Amino acid sequence: MTSPQSTRRQFLHTSTKAAAAATTLAAAAGHRVHAAEDNTIRIGLVGCGGRGTGAALNALSVDNGPIKLVALADVFENKLKSTHASLSTHKEVGSKVDVPEERRHVGFDAYKKVMDTLEPGDIVILATPPAFRWVQYTYAIERGLNVFMEKPVTVDAPTSVRMLELNKKAIDKNLKVAVGLMCRHCVARQELFDRIQNGELGDILMMRAYRMAGPTGSAAAPPNNGDLSELQYQIKHFHGFLWLSGGAVSDFLIHNIDESCWMKNAWPERAIACGGRHYRGDNVDQNFDVYDIEYTFADGTKLFVDGRTIPGCKREFASFAHGTKGLGIISTASHTPAKSRIYRGQNADDANLVWAYPQPEPNPYQLEWDDLIRAVREDQTYNEVERGVMASAVTSMGRMAAHTGQEITLEAFMKHDHEFGPGIDKLTLDSESPLKANADGKYSVPMPGLVKRREYL
Repeated sequence: MTSPQSTRRQFLHTSTKAAAAATTLAAAAGHRVHAAEDNTIRIGLVGCGGRGTGAALNALSVDNGPIKLVALADVFENKLKSTHASLSTHKEVGSKVDVPEERRHVGFDAYKKVMDTLEPGDIVILATPPAFRWVQYTYAIERGLNVFMEKPVTVDAPTSVRMLELNKKAIDKNLKVAVGLMCRHCVARQELFDRIQNGELGDILMMRAYRMAGPTGSAAAPPNNGDLSELQYQIKHFHGFLWLSGGAVSDFLIHNIDESCWMKNAWPERAIACGGRHYRGDNVDQNFDVYDIEYTFADGTKLFVDGRTIPGCKREFASFAHGTKGLGIISTASHTPAKSRIYRGQNADDANLVWAYPQPEPNPYQLEWDDLIRAVREDQTYNEVERGVMASAVTSMGRMAAHTGQEITLEAFMKHDHEFGPGIDKLTLDSESPLKANADGKYSVPMPGLVKRREYL
């Protein structure tokens, strides 16, 4: 459990011991789309939702050499068509999209077809629900591909341990692997991190983080009307089901939790939490409407995280660090711009402003791709998986504390044996879902204090 990665400036100056990807993998590759001597980086996209499409757009926007999108995969054909239409007609990157019909793949095995199109050294984007992350990462490593994977990386303890073990193979092969916790690439947050580590806030006494808004994404799932199979319906509304995404906590609160732990330069040791369901209407998802998590670090410092998805309430999307010398604003008003700043005392009064990062800020969604492509072209050591796994595990620890009503330690969490989707690598479009609805079409929901294990964690 290493400390979070330090600043981008430090990373970019890290010396590299380059090792070429295993040449034996080339023999196992499928259809080729470019000659070995070509320096064009080929991109394959697995998961054509909004995040995958956005990641592909950022990838194609990097301007330090030739790059092309050459293959797409999804379990829903309409999403694949939408992504292809959006990117291929984009006025700035449309010319970099080369995905004919034969390289557009639908189905549970489509990820393999996309990766078989690529050669070692190319990049595959893994933007499916996180339940499938370890399965697809396994194949990417076998194929010798560099990877960009969306967060969260895992949703339970067994897959967290599995991903850490898998990642050793990626490191051995010198693969470049990015995780979509883009706040770590934000230059404003990086300078704030430096200033905190240099003592400008003094000792951190407490941290606060908030993501309070209306229902987000597919976290509130309406009843299945029968147009889709149980499995396809749950994938379509994956934010609403714990086995697919870890639910609203894992998918939405992870950024605030990760950036706060980064500023503290540590992972918390334990968590207690509260939560509940209030205004559900007809929704049948497994999420709470409210989550309140108290994390405790080794030195006793607390991180309080509040999440709420109830419409009509006060909105807040920000993270704060309180120190003996003053207040640090980690982020305000969503992920970007961060508008990081430091104040004397504990109130954010203009008269007490000590430092503020100048505006406008570079977009961290683009910076994370600039950094990854640079690492690929310059053969820099680049692997964010361990940090991504730990951020995912700490977030899941908080969710488990809320769903069980128990105090959960990170050590105990990492030893937990419950896996939400065992055998997920065997699923096909015709498979039954690991999660079954009852006779009323509703799903199991967390019951703190009554149910302390099983699928509600």
